[in-house]
Amino acid sequence: PKKEEELADYYAIFGYNTFYMRTSHTLGGYPYEGREEDYIIYDYGHVGDGYHNVTRYGREETDADRKDSLGVVMRNWHPGPLGFELSADAFSYVYSKAILEALDMIEGAFSNGKDPQDTWSASKRKVVLKRSLPAPLHCDPLYCSVDQPPSCLNYEKPTFGYWGARLEDPNGSLNPHKGEHQNWELWTENNDWTYMVDKQDVAVYQDSDEKEKCRHLDACGGISAATKENGMAVFRLPKMEVGLIVICGCCGKDVGENMFLNNTSLEFQYNSQSMDRSTWDIWPNEKCVRITKSHSVSSTTGHTYLSINVVDDLTEPVRISHLITL
Repeated sequence: PKKEEELADYYAIFGYNTFYMRTSHTLGGYPYEGREEDYIIYDYGHVGDGYHNVTRYGREETDADRKDSLGVVMRNWHPGPLGFELSADAFSYVYSKAILEALDMIEGAFSNGKDPQDTWSASKRKVVLKRSLPAPLHCDPLYCSVDQPPSCLNYEKPTFGYWGARLEDPNGSLNPHKGEHQNWELWTENNDWTYMVDKQDVAVYQDSDEKEKCRHLDACGGISAATKENGMAVFRLPKMEVGLIVICGCCGKDVGENMFLNNTSLEFQYNSQSMDRSTWDIWPNEKCVRITKSHSVSSTTGHTYLSINVVDDLTEPVRISHLITL
């Protein structure tokens, strides 16, 4: 993509690098150019990439279905075994080449009677700080020139790391809506063991006692409301450097507009003050709505809170999958 190429050129002096699986295929010698039909290798579940039909460790596989599975380039939007092998080989090649060049440089220093530590000592290495970087190339400086990355409360599974915002205890002493009905429910998609599992693997394991090892850990999830009886969800927000708040919904790629932006059955409050929907926008993608761009309303408790109240029964459940803050 053009933006990735621009970023690589812009930040290369700071060590930025990027990797394209498709570029690796086209530069390997196979005549893809002018043969668009060969790009079926990126169809989900396709076996073979024009160079190989199976991974190295799959060559000795005797089960035909399993062998085909190990030759898949793209499982879905994620690579399959053959795609991952290409990526691993590419990185191994790049880093091996870098190591050999470094050894040549060290050998050259010794040949010239120099101590490599005098030239490449870590203590003498230039330190690159945030202020050393140029202005952001494809990002609003308001969001990309701050010290901390965004934090994200994420209800999908699996989820790791710092979550930022949190659902407040309905009876918590600092909850600004203590005593009001707060009964939103946690929801996780219940997937079968075959979910996102390649059809070849399903064929191999469908009658096996070990099929559970195929089960994907991934599952969509959210905190959900369907009627007025669910009342309110109150989120305690973390300390924010900018004041950006983004809410995302589940499930679908474009649910933000109907689920949040135009949904008058939901009332949003920020620190107990009603929010003006006219300032909201779809951002950064169609499943999310940016409800504040920067700090606006101060808190009287030392914390900041976002509350969402169901004021009318909903035609479709509302499921909040992510709450992003910065």
